[in-house]
Amino acid sequence: MPRSRQAARFPSEAPSETSSSTSPDRTVDDDTDFFTAQANDSQSSIGVANIREVNAYHDPYLALPPIGRLPPEILIAIFSKLSSPGDMLSCMRSITSSVGKMQSFFEYSSLIRRLNLSALTEDVSDGTVVPFAQCKRIERLTLTNCSKLTDKGVSDLVEGNRHLQALDVSDLRSLTDHTLYTVARNCHRLQGLNITGCVKATDDSLIVVSENCRQIKRLKLNGVGQVTDKAIMSFARNCPAILEIDLHDCKHVTNSSVTCLMATLPNLRELRLAHCSEITDSAFLELPRHLSMDSLRILDLTACENIRDEAVERIVQSAPRLRNLVLAKCRLITDRAVWAICKLGKNLHYVHLGHCSNITDSAVIQLVKSCNRIRYIDLACCNLLTDLSVQQLATLPKLRRVGLVKCQLISNQSIFALARSNVSHHPLGVSSLERVHLSYCVQLNTDGIHDLLNNCPRLTHLSLTGVQPFLREELTVFCREAPPEFTHQQREVFCVFSGEGVNRLRDYLNRITPAREMTEATMYDDDEELDEEEGQVTGLMHATAINDDGYIDIPHPPS
Repeated sequence: MPRSRQAARFPSEAPSETSSSTSPDRTVDDDTDFFTAQANDSQSSIGVANIREVNAYHDPYLALPPIGRLPPEILIAIFSKLSSPGDMLSCMRSITSSVGKMQSFFEYSSLIRRLNLSALTEDVSDGTVVPFAQCKRIERLTLTNCSKLTDKGVSDLVEGNRHLQALDVSDLRSLTDHTLYTVARNCHRLQGLNITGCVKATDDSLIVVSENCRQIKRLKLNGVGQVTDKAIMSFARNCPAILEIDLHDCKHVTNSSVTCLMATLPNLRELRLAHCSEITDSAFLELPRHLSMDSLRILDLTACENIRDEAVERIVQSAPRLRNLVLAKCRLITDRAVWAICKLGKNLHYVHLGHCSNITDSAVIQLVKSCNRIRYIDLACCNLLTDLSVQQLATLPKLRRVGLVKCQLISNQSIFALARSNVSHHPLGVSSLERVHLSYCVQLNTDGIHDLLNNCPRLTHLSLTGVQPFLREELTVFCREAPPEFTHQQREVFCVFSGEGVNRLRDYLNRITPAREMTEATMYDDDEELDEEEGQVTGLMHATAINDDGYIDIPHPPS
């Protein structure tokens, strides 16, 4: 676009009073998730140039100070040890005082390539970032949750920066189109944009971004409530390199956008449409008959409640190499959809079918036989499933995480099977299970769970909310705290063991079991059962009717 025409596309807007931002941290072309790799970048607030670039800025006859002789990797490792926001803020202030210093040993403003202030959150304001406005070679800018920043602060950092490749301004709820126009005007090399939660952003600025930042590969618009098909289709037309797009909770996105994205973007790898409630079967049934989306690896349709079996069949036909498929709360799908998913075979690693309550044992058994590389499966609230399904799941050689919340027909037989799952396939002869969700599986007791704990040394998470035998005080002492927003009644049945709590529960059960067995042996004959009252205390559970979400244990009063 000629400069004169391009300039005409940006309205002159006064910056808003407040705004916030965050930035993605990921090497530009690697294969890991662009927006979930923030932990790597947040290890250091400043990305240091390599030693060759540093040497270009000083007189070779002058001796380097000791810190100048350290390679970038060591400097980053030093900064990564600063865990206190106060220490990091002090460090950043020291750095900012050097950035703009005249006659400094290095041209520091040219050395800063990554700027991540997300750990400082409310300590960052427009004034804080003023010294960095002269850093015009920043490639990755992360300002997540810096809630005191406004459009002015963010725009000042972006203005004149032609090298920016990744910008994450998520959860800056007061950010407006003003900043996005600045991005479009300056950042033609942009490859990653995350404006999650920027609720004031509109189609107008997003369309301009799509027309001027045509190298975008990763786009997150979660919760940007004003975005519509108009903006999404503009990205599909203008940004053919898009690999990942996340439209979680974009309520105005309809079938037209989805069909356009899938039919237009040949390299699309991830498409996230959770809670896009306007999407129906038509989004997929209207795809070109012979479309092949061999690149698509992740599809999330959580709570797209109008999706039916026929749509799932077309999805599998068009994207035969799907690795992660999320159909949680797609309540209309049946065994027919699961049989279609079976065609993904060894490609399928992650499948979420929570709240798909029409699914039966026969479909799950066939799924396991056909897709034996599944590592994660969630079947929460699939209340028709029995021990037969879980016993088949236990044969998966790579199973790490399983969700069976509120599958109230399963018994200890399922848990005994899981306890011995995939042992023969592991080089050390132990189970690979890491997370098991069993909340409201009301037929379970300590026998099965004790066996699970002793046979799964890698277990780091075990949810047993609403399972009565584990609500005794001597066991709940090992639980983690219930979320603060829970009511008193929710706290009463909350029971989740994680991290060290799992190990402490295992040790406790191992200590008391021999003593209990010895006591019972002296009081009862081998074939004599405990009386009814004792059984009620130690083994029987009452069923509870709750609206559980699978991962988040939110109990309701017993029915």
